Amino acid sequence: MILALIGSLTLALAGQQPAGTAPPPALVPFGELDSLCTNDWWNREPSPIVETRVPRGEVIAFGIYTVHAGSLKLSAQLFPLYPDETRTVRLERLRDGEWIEAGRAQVNDLGWPALLRIDDRDATRDVPYQLRHSESAAWRGTIRRDSVGRNQITLAALSCNSSFDRGARPNYVRNLLWHDPGLVFFAGDQSYDHRQHTAAWLKFGLQFREVFRDRPCVTIPDDHDVGQSNLWGESGKVAGLPGSADGGYDHHPEYVRMVERCQTAHLPDPVDPRPIGQGIGVYFTNLRLGGVDFAILEDRKFESGPAGKIPQQSPRPDHITDPDYDPKSIDLEGLSLLGERQLAFLERWAADRAGTRIKVVLSQTGFCGAAHLHGDATNRLFADLDSNGWPQSGRDRAPRLIRAAGAVHVAGDQHLATVLQHGIDEFRDGPWAFVVPAGVNSVYERGWHPADDAPGANRDADSPLPFTGDYFDGFGNRITMHSYANPDAGFDGEGYGLIRFDEAAREATFECWTRTVDVSDPAARQFVGWPITVPMRADQPRGRARLVT
Repeated sequence: MILALIGSLTLALAGQQPAGTAPPPALVPFGELDSLCTNDWWNREPSPIVETRVPRGEVIAFGIYTVHAGSLKLSAQLFPLYPDETRTVRLERLRDGEWIEAGRAQVNDLGWPALLRIDDRDATRDVPYQLRHSESAAWRGTIRRDSVGRNQITLAALSCNSSFDRGARPNYVRNLLWHDPGLVFFAGDQSYDHRQHTAAWLKFGLQFREVFRDRPCVTIPDDHDVGQSNLWGESGKVAGLPGSADGGYDHHPEYVRMVERCQTAHLPDPVDPRPIGQGIGVYFTNLRLGGVDFAILEDRKFESGPAGKIPQQSPRPDHITDPDYDPKSIDLEGLSLLGERQLAFLERWAADRAGTRIKVVLSQTGFCGAAHLHGDATNRLFADLDSNGWPQSGRDRAPRLIRAAGAVHVAGDQHLATVLQHGIDEFRDGPWAFVVPAGVNSVYERGWHPADDAPGANRDADSPLPFTGDYFDGFGNRITMHSYANPDAGFDGEGYGLIRFDEAAREATFECWTRTVDVSDPAARQFVGWPITVPMRADQPRGRARLVT
């Protein structure tokens, strides 16, 4: 008996399931999707993405949280559990030197997260917290006190964490901890393993968990996270074409719900929680941090797919390679970008000024086509329909509301860092936007390089970059380019963004740092063309950017 117990304990400590353990209670309904972390996962080949057979004292991979309107929402992310292990996670807070239990939650066997919530948090001080599973596994962090009264709040923004590099992210972690931002934003594509989100999400968490252990973090999924190269969600329809260019989702809705549960359950409650087609949920909402109000949008979920709706302009329905095409021919009635529900939310949010001085919009991608070269220097697209520049009528509605809020827009996805000002009815009458670079950008690079090698009208006289000024993008949208980080001159455009919001001056300073730099070095330099300071006033959209030297 003692030998049997010792053998069972040895297997458990090694992360293996003892023989004779009961089978899983139910098979996952989507076949091979997420097969490395579901059903009898312990009997399958080891995951090439991340080791899932961890010692049971390490079964809590990380915690990730936000705080909004007095409520803490914290997701505990676990490694896969064996059938006979408890599915309960406990949240404890440190009070007078003792850990006091504050709540419990059940772990979901699809994705292995558990959501904990506290509505009576003490917002005046930093509060250490601890997540516990069984008696051996624990994860500790700190819930930061509110930033009310601080004149400056800093946002770190990252995107596109490609699986081309499965290594750790020591440079990013070191730099972000040195910056010490009040909020971290991952704009999408945290996972590129299209059929194995759980293992990839665990890998992402291990790479960045030291950053969001002690500060709030917003993560929103993009197309690769839900297992697609491109996504036009069309309110939850089922995609019918390879590549899903007709709109909709490729994978089982339970898989999509699992992805969004892992990545967005810790966000503030959705402002309009009604699900879309196939029972897929929504998460668009807002988050207040000190005097800054962040709107969190879902770019892809309501957008129309191009195939079968507009004239096809190349072998791919989402690429336009004809320089003489008519942009008006693809801006047709009945096409959607953000959808009426999100636009209604944006309108309410823009008008609500109570308790905030600065507003910011966070989303997956930019509201224009700000890249000419795709994949390599020989592939020039005149328009890429996998962007928020199309449909143009929907595109115009979003910047109008962002302008009404006096907000700036921060996004990712494009693998090309840019700072630009949108034009709606004329150049420079719209909001400013910062699309941050890809964290890993070795697979699909993009570049800003007008075909005629000409600078735009009214170019920035003090800019070291040649192609700044007023341009029309491939959809006919007006944009004023101020900075771009093309993948040339010996670097591949990898890095991250840092945005400093000055509440008193009503300004935002955009910083753009390369992946390899050590920001603690006084000689460290940003991408050429950064940092840039821009105004954040609804009544002064034409204020000029300042290149900070």
